[in-house]
Amino acid sequence: MADHSRAAPGVAHHMSDHRPVGVFDSGVGGLSIVREMRRQMPRLDIVYVSDARYLPYGEKSDAFIRERAFAISDFLLAAGARALVIACNTATAAAAHALRAHYALPIVGIEPAVKPASQATRSGIVGILATAGTLQSRRYAELLERFGHFTRVLSQPASGLVEQVEAGDLDGPRTLALLRSCLRPLLDAGADTVVLGCTHYPFLLESIRAVVGPGVQVIDPGAAVARRVAQVLGAAVEGGGTLRCYTSGDAPAQQALMSRLLGEPVSVEPLSEASCVLPRVALAR
Repeated sequence: MADHSRAAPGVAHHMSDHRPVGVFDSGVGGLSIVREMRRQMPRLDIVYVSDARYLPYGEKSDAFIRERAFAISDFLLAAGARALVIACNTATAAAAHALRAHYALPIVGIEPAVKPASQATRSGIVGILATAGTLQSRRYAELLERFGHFTRVLSQPASGLVEQVEAGDLDGPRTLALLRSCLRPLLDAGADTVVLGCTHYPFLLESIRAVVGPGVQVIDPGAAVARRVAQVLGAAVEGGGTLRCYTSGDAPAQQALMSRLLGEPVSVEPLSEASCVLPRVALAR
């Protein structure tokens, strides 16, 4: 589910605006959002940053994540971005408010789909699968306060799944074992709806469905986030449908993984510290 974004005062949406939208995540997970954006807006130009050198964000401090978010946002604005998408639940919780206070452009974030899940459940029990960073955030607590009154919400940390996706292991024995371990408590408690609270997890959707079975609804927020981006951009989206990708990690490895996840050839350029400078990163690590 997309969180509430805002267009900054004085920012207009023009029919002829060909500038790209900037998207970032701690790794390749945000490509699940990019995939939906391209399905809904095939002519939209996108610049994507995978901050793989510092993943997973779920184990980093809020201060560290905000530093990375500002550095990457500066890079994306220099690349001409007319809007930003924080394609990461943890980064949205840690940095969205600060980014919106600083930048005069639309910013769309993502948060666990607690409200849609509570509306969809038949058993009255919902499971939220997410990183520890997301589940411990104030934003998540606020979501539970707003939408969890009439539903039993089970918060399940899923340590290790981000790393499995980043390793390209979407359905191997270790990945399936991790999924069974974190999903079994939700199923045993009677959850009939499971929310994917991390953008990496949609790439595990087939494996997740194999574990939970056909009687459990799995909510992937990607389509809702893409719809929100379309609303924020306003008028018809023009452009060439290009996708430029950068990473702070191993570019060749990320290129192979991104191409596999998107099902098409993707070129990935290295994001050097010179182009994405963080004076305090060394101290924050």
